[in-house]
Amino acid sequence: MLNNRYVRTILLSRVLLQLGIWVRNFAILLYVTDLTHNDPNYVSLISIAEFAPIFIFAIIGGTFADRWQPKRTMVWCDLLSALSVFVVLGVLAFGSWYFLLAGTFVSAVLSQFSQPSAMKLYKRHVSAEQLQRVMAMSQSLMAIFMVIGPVIGTFVYQQYGIEVSLIVTGIVFFGSALILMSLPRDAEEANSKETPDFTKELTAGLRYVWNSSALRTLGIVFSVAGLAAGLVQPLAVFIVMENLGQDKAFLQWLLMANGAAMLVGGGLIMAIARKLKPQTLLAMGLVVSSLSTLGVGWSTSIPLTFLLQILNGLFYPCVHIGIQTLLLNHTKGAFVGRVGGAITPVFMGMMVIGMSLAGYLKDALSLLPVYAASGVLLLLGALLLLPLLQTRRQTEKVSG
Repeated sequence: MLNNRYVRTILLSRVLLQLGIWVRNFAILLYVTDLTHNDPNYVSLISIAEFAPIFIFAIIGGTFADRWQPKRTMVWCDLLSALSVFVVLGVLAFGSWYFLLAGTFVSAVLSQFSQPSAMKLYKRHVSAEQLQRVMAMSQSLMAIFMVIGPVIGTFVYQQYGIEVSLIVTGIVFFGSALILMSLPRDAEEANSKETPDFTKELTAGLRYVWNSSALRTLGIVFSVAGLAAGLVQPLAVFIVMENLGQDKAFLQWLLMANGAAMLVGGGLIMAIARKLKPQTLLAMGLVVSSLSTLGVGWSTSIPLTFLLQILNGLFYPCVHIGIQTLLLNHTKGAFVGRVGGAITPVFMGMMVIGMSLAGYLKDALSLLPVYAASGVLLLLGALLLLPLLQTRRQTEKVSG
């Protein structure tokens, strides 16, 4: 896979981007908490700045990514992200920390244009046989930074402060743009075409998703999985304090165990990717996540909870890799950006709904029923995949 110039270059670019994102996000988090004395309202604004662009700009960014040249789009997004960091750094010198959130928002918006462009290049230049392994490698990269990202971000901020943290972020964003510039020129540049109507393209993308039974099914699975994830995500700290009887700082060890297991899981999937169909991977990941989620909500044993977190981490890449591979396999190259932009917000929207309900349900019912509900939803998502699994079996019988 790494012999493929596009895979190698995009992954190296993503290494720098992940490094910059983690350094920036943790520096801003720690800086804001220090400045506001741990005010949860201000801290929540950071999450809003990170996630709001996914709701607002995912479908817009995906539509533009389909009509723009992917290499040029990615390069300009990274350059503008670097520029926004240095602008925020300049404004911060005058004491206005709110611009930190604005910089995060701008960078998150630009990522909604850059990410579908990367998927578009994968669709064009990676063979169908290797696509699932490339998705596994991307997932492994994310898992690596889930383990080391908080450590690096915290170290840079505590040792050097917010200004140096932002400088590091801007430099690595700029470095990512330089790396992407080494890619071959976009093929479309040779033939300039008249720009089509944006509204028609966006509508065509939504219609494309609706007319595809496979994509409709994935959209429903995404919504169910998002709701399940949202229900339990804010409650992890209560698992630590109420079920395990530990201080809330103990949560970091559970997260690190989960992240390390995700890294191992992504590596295993790379090794066996050719033997498993993406819908099988996705169903398997959802079933195991369902059982481990239920177990975490029930367990009062530290070793058992660690074991369940590791199990969940090992199989979580199955969910991410399976969905991404299925999206690419069932989408024409001209619609990759719009399909991703239409389906991804479904997951995020349902996750936010789940997060907003989590605290209320926990107070009304206790931890175990909420975790049980999340597990049932994940199992329902696996059952919804049965039509895709049956279609694959029928196709194999016909071809055989």
